[in-house]
Amino acid sequence: MPSYKKDALLTEAVDTAREALAEITPVEQIGEHLSAVADGERLITHRFTALKPGYTGWEWFVTLARSPRSKKVTICELGLLPGAGALLAPEWVPWSARVSDSEKVQDAAEAPA
Repeated sequence: MPSYKKDALLTEAVDTAREALAEITPVEQIGEHLSAVADGERLITHRFTALKPGYTGWEWFVTLARSPRSKKVTICELGLLPGAGALLAPEWVPWSARVSDSEKVQDAAEAPA
């Protein structure tokens, strides 16, 4: 994957990104600014901690762009994505490894002969 130089104008547009999020969610659900990553030439994605109930470890994102030689920042996309610390389902454990000894005895007793 190619690495792109961060566009200074887009990188500094943290407030613009935050304002865009405030149009779709209450301001109190937008946490600290986490990063600004260059996804292409004049294309930056800002990430913020999501403080939305039920979304622990998730992050708000806003992708911003601008045309060559333009100073106007455009909002391309925004939303909510799971972050590295998002809640995930635990690894699946087979029934035989989860069941207690007393449940095994009960199951054997109830099994047809």
